[in-house]
Amino acid sequence: MIMHCFVFNTPGCYISNIEPNQSIEYEAKLSLNFIKSIKAHTVTRYKNAPRRNRIIFLCLSVIIVLGLGVSGYFVLNSGGANRAKAKLNTSKVVRRDLGATVQATGVVKPMVGSEVKVGARTPGKVVELPINVGQQVREGEVIAKLEQDDLIAKVKLQEAILSEAKAEMDRVSKDIEREKPLIEKGVVSHQQFDKTTSNFEMAAARHEKAKAELSYAKAMLSYATITAPIKGVVASVNTIQGETVTTGLNAPTFIKIIDLDRLEVQAYVDENDIGKVKVGQESIFSVASHPGEDFKGTVTSIYPSATIQDNVVYYITTVSVDNSDGKLRPDMTANVIIFLDQRKGVLTVPNKAVQREGARKFVYLIENGSVDRRYVNTGWKDTSYTEILDGLREGNVVAVGDLPKK
Repeated sequence: MIMHCFVFNTPGCYISNIEPNQSIEYEAKLSLNFIKSIKAHTVTRYKNAPRRNRIIFLCLSVIIVLGLGVSGYFVLNSGGANRAKAKLNTSKVVRRDLGATVQATGVVKPMVGSEVKVGARTPGKVVELPINVGQQVREGEVIAKLEQDDLIAKVKLQEAILSEAKAEMDRVSKDIEREKPLIEKGVVSHQQFDKTTSNFEMAAARHEKAKAELSYAKAMLSYATITAPIKGVVASVNTIQGETVTTGLNAPTFIKIIDLDRLEVQAYVDENDIGKVKVGQESIFSVASHPGEDFKGTVTSIYPSATIQDNVVYYITTVSVDNSDGKLRPDMTANVIIFLDQRKGVLTVPNKAVQREGARKFVYLIENGSVDRRYVNTGWKDTSYTEILDGLREGNVVAVGDLPKK
């Protein structure tokens, strides 16, 4: 609210309900009306006052009128200039890469083989669980241990059976060596020698069986020590130390590991655009967790079968991801742009800077403090920028959008 009041007890003292963001011209008109009111009142007082008071009234009136006039002039001009300046958006003509694109929404997913669910192949109680969710693990690192007492006992038992089988095989082997010269002399019959030979073959078979059973027992023992099959990050742990795990038709999964260096984006490309997309085309995408940052990738594959969502046919297109800095996580929503063709280093202006006049196009060029209309020829156009073929040079400044009304 602006208040106009002076030391004189005059009818010109009033309060005007004008907000600061309302018209400056209206304020100036009120000031002029106030000046006229002061003038009329001053003339009346001037005629009725003594000569000495007339001189004082005349001087004060001149000072007040001049002050109001000068202040109103500067308020009017400075307010209008600031208002015009605030409404004028500009942009420089710069070189950038421009191309035809396809836009799609996608999801960050682990590549095939980069997400592994680890389970136990033998039943037992969890005695060690030295990992937590979010922990980095190396390939081959121990991530869990099951109780091993019974498995160690089975290994020792099979080692003893193997030793027994080997001893029996060695004994029968020696019998054969002794009977060979005796059979030639007729001391040992052929029937007896055939029986000794058969016993040796059976002993050798039992020896091989004992070796296999020992290998099986050692394998079962090794299953009680669970190691990471790949390097990555522990995504989930579904058991606790001291809990007993069992096995059935499917090995129970209680640890999941994801290699965050091997991610990809699965983009859902509309059936109207999928014919334009090819393997090897460059792409960029963004995620909500890192606003303003673009991640680069390349189209690696196009699924042959379609996915239907809300009666719209999409084809999943995978885009490679460089996640060496670890910023991306699985299941993040990605806004994907696939470049169908690209022109590098062309002059561009924002799309809103280009105006039409019939079949001709022009921009408002700002140069040396003035705004001039400049006709241009345009080339490619994407969602944000238009290529300028001629009419402008790099570094020119153009107005974006409509010019402010005077």
